[in-house]
Amino acid sequence: YIPNHLHYILLELIKNAMRATMEKHRGGGDDDEEAYWNESDEDVPPVHVVIADGTENEDVVIKVSDEGGGIPRSHIKKIWSYLFTTASPSIQERLIAFGSGVDGGDERSPMQDHGKNSPLSGVGYGLPTSRSYAGYFGGI
Repeated sequence: YIPNHLHYILLELIKNAMRATMEKHRGGGDDDEEAYWNESDEDVPPVHVVIADGTENEDVVIKVSDEGGGIPRSHIKKIWSYLFTTASPSIQERLIAFGSGVDGGDERSPMQDHGKNSPLSGVGYGLPTSRSYAGYFGGI
């Protein structure tokens, strides 16, 4: 029961960290998407995950850190609101096209579930849901 929720929370935090890191060190990727994905990963700093357990494994602390530049101060209060997203409008447009089955004029679908073009963000419920799960299990 708890592992499923922990998986959800960690996936959300790690994908947000990865997105922020890639956007900061490579740009948004919207202008030249092929060049964005084909560049070397050597210039992108890693996302670190540290898991520390307390005495006799009573408590566990999980820290996810990145070099993505942080959240703008003007967004801090909004990030816990459902439907708030920092995703670019182009990502949101592709989400809408994906949900409606519209292919955007491209010969391939703009996004596929679990594919390279699948969005990492844009819906606006990942962080608020993760916070609710963590609070329910005694975290935060």
